[in-house]
Amino acid sequence: MLRVATVNVNGIRAAYKKGMGEWLAERGADIVTLQEVRAPDEIVHEVTADSGFHVAHAVAFAKGRAGVAVLSRVEPTAVRIGCGDDYFDESGRWIETDVPLADGSTLTVVSAYVHSGDVGTPKQVDKFRFLDQMVVRLAEISASGNHGIVTGDLNVGHTERDIKNWKGNTKKAGFLPEERAYFDRFFGELGWVDVHRNLAGDVDGPYTWWSMRGQAFDTDTGWRIDYQMATPELAALATTAGVDRAPSWDARWSDHAPLVIDYDI
Repeated sequence: MLRVATVNVNGIRAAYKKGMGEWLAERGADIVTLQEVRAPDEIVHEVTADSGFHVAHAVAFAKGRAGVAVLSRVEPTAVRIGCGDDYFDESGRWIETDVPLADGSTLTVVSAYVHSGDVGTPKQVDKFRFLDQMVVRLAEISASGNHGIVTGDLNVGHTERDIKNWKGNTKKAGFLPEERAYFDRFFGELGWVDVHRNLAGDVDGPYTWWSMRGQAFDTDTGWRIDYQMATPELAALATTAGVDRAPSWDARWSDHAPLVIDYDI
């Protein structure tokens, strides 16, 4: 079994102070991908030093922003930062590792953080440019012959099942028709599989992010914006998926909850 977890930690130092380290030690994951790490490389390696994981980290040029990482029990044979568009090389939003599997195959693991965007601003233009490049890179990974898994906070709810209050968000970043169309392509012509949705079925959520404001967490008014997208052969081996939702608002160590999926490989 291969257990893969992904979570936006909303700052790794703050998350560790609130209990992330205990979760990491107890969850039994083989691969953990992180987004919004928001720390220098030396700090990331310092806080994870006793975790037993090999750590690959892409820090953002903008201090205290973004940052993505892949933690793996097995040392990766290659690490690549960026998604093929030089514009994003220092954005701390995309990192890939090639992880050897027990059967001799290779798994390309991506930790991605798609920024939230803001309609009518340069942030939204950047978001569309990033999604355009994802189309290119996903096709390349598929053609590589490796298993592939793209994980992370992609900041788009694909369908009405993915956002509790979807009707009020159709004109807002995160649920724009133009954004959702990219996911139609990911899971359509590009052949990738939304593993969590496949396993959960046609249900609301299960959500992975709730606003820290108001009663969103207590009323489960959330968004499913954290994904594990896999190549078809790997997706077919997925057996169980779960969202590690904290038992209460004050027990959270991030505004996101980890998405954990087991693969029979």
